[in-house]
Amino acid sequence: MDLPGPAKPQTTIFTVMSALAQQYGAVNLGQGFPDESGPEHVIEAAVAAMRDGRNQYPPMPGVPELREAIAAHQRDWYGLAPSPDDGVVVTAGASEAIAAAMLAFVRPGDEVVAMEPF
Repeated sequence: MDLPGPAKPQTTIFTVMSALAQQYGAVNLGQGFPDESGPEHVIEAAVAAMRDGRNQYPPMPGVPELREAIAAHQRDWYGLAPSPDDGVVVTAGASEAIAAAMLAFVRPGDEVVAMEPF
């Protein structure tokens, strides 16, 4: 038995955006899967890292070398000086970064503008 209420969607935003990207020959950034395997040197670097034991989950704030590189980039390009230990966090994706930023800065009663597709 169907319950009353809004109609259930027949597809997802990811399906719609993927179809539009294919229709217009656009790069599909909506779903996060690549169209190719990537450059050979990147694949070889990943293999080497796995052989060196880097095949487990990283620490929650990110791999120390990456945090250090990000802090150096911020210093060199923008004159900022974040500490790689407590001033840089690497997230597992954009959704996690947005959620973390909103949890950190948005307080009850604040207004947030979210652009579609979100």
